[in-house]
Amino acid sequence: MSIIAYLNFSGRAKEAALYYAEVFESPPPTLMLFGDMPPDPSYLMTDAVKQLVMHTEIKIGTETIMISDVTPDMKLTMGNNISLLISLSDEETLTRYFKRLAKDGTISMPLQETFWSKCYGNLTDKFGIGWQFDLAES
Repeated sequence: MSIIAYLNFSGRAKEAALYYAEVFESPPPTLMLFGDMPPDPSYLMTDAVKQLVMHTEIKIGTETIMISDVTPDMKLTMGNNISLLISLSDEETLTRYFKRLAKDGTISMPLQETFWSKCYGNLTDKFGIGWQFDLAES
């Protein structure tokens, strides 16, 4: 199991990722933009949103931090600019942990298959901490 810090920015994720890569002498990050997502007729994106970073990773030694922008409809406030990502290769355990935290929390995205993961979901626990769950490839 891995627990990975996930940092959110409001339009500055690319700048932050390049900065952290330089500071920690990491390889330049690969940026996945919101515009790289498959089209979704229920969510039309502006050109500005398409240029925002949906996901990138920075290696700091043997550790990873993940970074993304929030879209204009996802208000960034102190507290939701970082979340913890649980990455497990055992779907049963991943689901069990998700359900436990969801019991007194708020599910933002139920566990489901996405274009990047066979099982992904996120929630905010009863203490206001954001959690993401991702089924790791074995």
